[in-house]
Amino acid sequence: MATFVFIMKLHASIVTYNTDCAELRKCIDSLLADSGVVGRVYVVDNSSSESTAAVCAEYSGIVKYIPHPNTGYGDAHNVALHQSIEADTALHLVINSDVYFRPGTLAACVAYMADNPEVVQLIPHTVYPDGSEQYVIHPLPTPLDMFMRGFMPESWLKRRRRRYQLRDRDPKATVNAPYHHGCFMLLRTAAVASVGLFDPRFFMYPEDIDLTRRMHRLGRTVYWPGAEIVHAHRAESKRSGRMRRIHIANMLRYFRKWGFFFDLERRQVNRRLMKEYNTKGLSNSVFK
Repeated sequence: MATFVFIMKLHASIVTYNTDCAELRKCIDSLLADSGVVGRVYVVDNSSSESTAAVCAEYSGIVKYIPHPNTGYGDAHNVALHQSIEADTALHLVINSDVYFRPGTLAACVAYMADNPEVVQLIPHTVYPDGSEQYVIHPLPTPLDMFMRGFMPESWLKRRRRRYQLRDRDPKATVNAPYHHGCFMLLRTAAVASVGLFDPRFFMYPEDIDLTRRMHRLGRTVYWPGAEIVHAHRAESKRSGRMRRIHIANMLRYFRKWGFFFDLERRQVNRRLMKEYNTKGLSNSVFK
């Protein structure tokens, strides 16, 4: 298995915007902890910050700093994805700057991808800094699911929220889920080239849903509990009025693209998810 780790060429990209330097270093150090796994880290800086450029210069030869106009999160990652496609890398990791993990984590994920060629996208077990589980996979969302997740109190619609977060699944089971959070998206580069990169119409938020569901058409998009990452998720749209407005506007664009209340693919994919894994306590009727 270890041989595959070094044969599969991997690049990674981080998009920054006035990002804390210590946070960025911690993420880059995690990526580089396993010697020989990551060939290049692209830091695409939507703020063109001198301090971010200085951090990248500390990793001369492996981290490439790319100043970029702020055209959105997904569009910035596309800059790096284009370079990975041109370089013919086997895998590309889209990762948030507030993610970090222990040595051996990324090597294990790459080895799993090498051993499972039908898998086109992977996210590992994800926790908050306090060690509690972060629910990073879901069925394809309905308008109610998105409104519930971002803007309703935790105490409302508890049963539906629990189902949407797949809380009753076996935590040790690998799940082929059609929606992965964008904090850590380990992508098979050829698959991304086939389905298309991040949709630049989404400035922030639903670009991860949109790309994962397109990747899901091509192969397995899995949550894999064999490795663990920490994501210091800030949920800015719940605290900032400006970010909340951006979130709403982009979710409306997502549902205009795929369908608000009539989305046949959503219904079929979600029913298949429930049938395949028979997740305890989850009813097909919940996901329309």
